[in-house]
Amino acid sequence: MQTEFPDGRVALADGVALDDPRFANGDLAPVPLERRTWRTYNYLALWVGMAHCIPSWTLASGLVALGMDWKQAVLTIALANVIVLVPMLLTGHAGTKYGIPFPVFARASFGVRGANLPALVRAAVACCWFGIQTWIGGEGIYLLAGKVLGHGWLTAGQISGTPWTQWLSFLVFWLIEIAVITRGMETLRRVESWAAPLVIVGALVLFGFMVSKAGGLGPLLNQPSQLGWGSGFWKVFFPALMGMIGFWSTLSLNIPDFTRFGGSQRAQLWGQTLGLPTTMTLFALLSVLVTSGSQAVYGAPVWDPIALSAKMSNVVGALFALLIVMVATLSVNIAANVVSPAYDLSNLLPRYVNFRTGALITGVVGIVIMPWKLIANPHVYIYTWLGVVGGLLGTVAGILIADYWFVRRTRLALAELYRPDGRYWYTGGWNLRAVLAFVVGGLLAIGGSYSTVVKGVKQGPFPADGVIPFLKPLADYGWAVGLASAFLLYAALSLGQRRTD
Repeated sequence: MQTEFPDGRVALADGVALDDPRFANGDLAPVPLERRTWRTYNYLALWVGMAHCIPSWTLASGLVALGMDWKQAVLTIALANVIVLVPMLLTGHAGTKYGIPFPVFARASFGVRGANLPALVRAAVACCWFGIQTWIGGEGIYLLAGKVLGHGWLTAGQISGTPWTQWLSFLVFWLIEIAVITRGMETLRRVESWAAPLVIVGALVLFGFMVSKAGGLGPLLNQPSQLGWGSGFWKVFFPALMGMIGFWSTLSLNIPDFTRFGGSQRAQLWGQTLGLPTTMTLFALLSVLVTSGSQAVYGAPVWDPIALSAKMSNVVGALFALLIVMVATLSVNIAANVVSPAYDLSNLLPRYVNFRTGALITGVVGIVIMPWKLIANPHVYIYTWLGVVGGLLGTVAGILIADYWFVRRTRLALAELYRPDGRYWYTGGWNLRAVLAFVVGGLLAIGGSYSTVVKGVKQGPFPADGVIPFLKPLADYGWAVGLASAFLLYAALSLGQRRTD
């Protein structure tokens, strides 16, 4: 049924057909060995492209807006990315070994039908990220046009508190993304390969602008922490750390969507290890220094790089920075936030939804979730949105890792992942042990979710004392609580089932 090669990678045996359209199509089938060609450089380049995006910038600069100095912000982000790298490498192993995307990998633990549960949770998160990035790209068009067309464009009549010209810019950027998406996966790869590194140039332009404006590096480096290193810092540090982990928690699950093309385990391991922590830390350093400089120059931190670009008095420099923002946002958004939900939605209805259709659905959902509200406030963005997302996805990661490494010892029956009569069918296609671990782990991780209160005003949708008050102490550690509790519960429930397939 399957062939294992000397390097440990596995492929379907010759003559094995995946002919049930309810569970298989061309996008979900294992990648043939001859097409698994990605090397260390490819994964390194992937992370350089995905990490150098505007949400990465706002993530780091948002910590300065919350009161950290540049050293505290960079420390928080560096530690978070080292931590999240571990489950990313563990789940990525299955993609390289078997050539399968995340929703198919999840069938081993959740069941052939049950895998739709974590896949749709992850797809929903990716759709939100797609919307956030699209709003950022639209903001770039809005400000870019304002530099050319004048003040009237920026002060046009408002709809729901936002100028109609900004809504139009959002729609234009969305249409550009849809046009690229409909041209297929190869076009997406080509766009990313040349466009994503441009954001580094844009970041350096902003850095140079702030150094010049502040009169040197001193004001950027000497902005004091509003939190100190005492209890005030640690109160912010742990939820912020979980938020930073939550930022890449989606990719820690769907990384098999990329590692399935891996030429070896060594390639994906070293490519990701060299790519994620170093790239995010260096980019974070650049962003927090620029934001710290904006605090020194303007009296308050400007954590949005597009808004900061618009403050440039040099029109050519501002246009250049904003243009780079838009191009880089386009490439990163499509690569990081379209691939995953497209596979997930295809897994739901393989007969009717292929990769392209799933990508178009993602584009529509990205508008419906109103991304402008998610990113408007750093308290909501880091604590509420990223914290809840990280808690839920950490729970899924715990189950996947427990099943693949503890229960199955990395051995899967490849063809049976696509069939209703195999060992992954469980109870009507659902593994009830995984569902129970997901519910319990998710409840512990996000049940105590709460909104911070700033100057008497609640920042977010949750009660100040938590949805379930006695679980509130766990909320600041949502990702870790979700991963650990789900891992332990699933492993305990599966003790009698431990086997190698």
